Amino acid sequence: MEEQNTEAKLKNLLKQEKIQLWNPPYTSDNNQPGQQQMQELAERYAPQVSLSVPEVGVALESIRVQAVNRGKGNKTFRETNVASLELLLPRDARKDLKTKNYMETRLDVLVQELVDRIGEEHGLRYIRLILSGKTLCPDKRLDEQGVKNHSKIMVLRVTDNELKQQMHKEEEERKNKEEKKKSQDKSLQRTQKGFQILSERDGSEDPITTPFLEIADQRGNPLKIPDKERKALILAMGFHEKGRSLMKRKQYDNAVCHLLKADGQFRKCDSALLTAVDNYAVLQLDIVWCHRALEALSCLDDAKSRLQTAERCFLQCYGEQQERLMMIKGNTGREQVLFLRLYLLQSLLSYLEGNDTQARDKLSKVESLYSRLCLDSEKMNQLLLLGFTEREARLALRACQGDLQDAIVHITNHRKEKEDLKHRERQKRRTRMDNISTLTAMGYSRRDAARALHRADGDMNKACGLLYLGFERDASEAALRQTGGDVQSATQLLLENRGVLPSELLPVSPPSTSPSTSSPSSEEPTTSSTSTEDDDLVNEVLEDISRHEEDYLDLTLEEEQELIGVIKSYLSRGPAPTV
Repeated sequence: MEEQNTEAKLKNLLKQEKIQLWNPPYTSDNNQPGQQQMQELAERYAPQVSLSVPEVGVALESIRVQAVNRGKGNKTFRETNVASLELLLPRDARKDLKTKNYMETRLDVLVQELVDRIGEEHGLRYIRLILSGKTLCPDKRLDEQGVKNHSKIMVLRVTDNELKQQMHKEEEERKNKEEKKKSQDKSLQRTQKGFQILSERDGSEDPITTPFLEIADQRGNPLKIPDKERKALILAMGFHEKGRSLMKRKQYDNAVCHLLKADGQFRKCDSALLTAVDNYAVLQLDIVWCHRALEALSCLDDAKSRLQTAERCFLQCYGEQQERLMMIKGNTGREQVLFLRLYLLQSLLSYLEGNDTQARDKLSKVESLYSRLCLDSEKMNQLLLLGFTEREARLALRACQGDLQDAIVHITNHRKEKEDLKHRERQKRRTRMDNISTLTAMGYSRRDAARALHRADGDMNKACGLLYLGFERDASEAALRQTGGDVQSATQLLLENRGVLPSELLPVSPPSTSPSTSSPSSEEPTTSSTSTEDDDLVNEVLEDISRHEEDYLDLTLEEEQELIGVIKSYLSRGPAPTV
């Protein structure tokens, strides 16, 4: 990482001064370095990057050679389709440790052909080639395995016995990888199918025997969302919850697959909805956090874009000074952990881009937040002794800036709010069940009565209108919409049209799988809410949904503390631990 940091700094300086090392006077016509000019650059830049002149000279020459070779390689590749590959040879096979080795080849040839050429030119008998940590299969083409113009290929020497062992190991790894991929695909499919079943349930079934999901605000109140967006949002939140569950188990590769699926579903929702809640911003943080854990931050542009999106969404959702958050929740302490993780990831990316000043500024914000959010163990213990859970204690102390008495009041009030909400839900359910019984006593089926009440938002008059005189349900619903919910007027409209309304007033019957949330049937098979298999699948995916609405804010900050130490060690130019 330090070499990447140094070269990034130097490239930024060169860009600022519009210096092109591949052109004269830094590179001659025969591609040799302009010694005097390169020395002058090294002397000028050394103080700016806090390195010795020789170190800067080596780094500048490396950048120059890369630029020259890339330019030559691009021209050759355009004209002949012959790519230039950089070979990272074994140390004892290099003629000059300071000189990089390149080989030109077409990319539509078998890897074995390249292996034979390298072996012949460099006197290596048994070798294998590595690209981005993956062994290239000899019997497959280079381009089929991701090799491109300017790719760096690592060459490893192996003995005959080691080669046999390696081939056996690679075969096992291939099988394991295939099994892992199958497992991931199965997990994605089951998650998608389970939440799609839930997304298609509209709450008209008996809530005691048939679970369904409702989108609620930060206070637990149900939100009215168009059906298309509701389905996409449930799928998005379902994939996100599954991904977070896998993150907790540190299964980051599987987690990021689910998180990226969630991202795709969120993008189907209206942008105004995404900025009104913090779910989408948290998802962007989680994706970049997984990439960090997988050491896959080489795609800086994607990570940077996601963090910018997260920051923008947080500001729109919470307010520039978090005034909206204060108005809704009465405090901002719990959400500060999200900003801590945001600034921490921004600090890491800034370092990798060679911007140490910005990295330090962001890290300073992180450390300030960490000092406020790191909890007093004695206060935590006192709350636990009072019978509160660890999560309740942690969230309450952060919400109350560490004040113990305020935290006790906060937890008590929060528990009462949840109990009041449960009471209202139970009361609503009792009323609904009583109304269903009333309608069934009038001769309607229990299922039709439940659906009518759901579509009428619990209004008995409207529900009766939907079932009235045996008119078709779609026609009844359309008539009620046309008359603003007036049962008498809707009945008159139906009678005038003999129960059949003009087609433009009737809703389009939705297919079993909404186009807005469905891909080809191989990915999202048609679901049925009645089968035992579907019920088992729904129960399985519901296990990944946290029962606590603020689970995403309950961070212990242990991983964050570790990453803070890593970045500080890099910025201080000390020994660089592995990220």
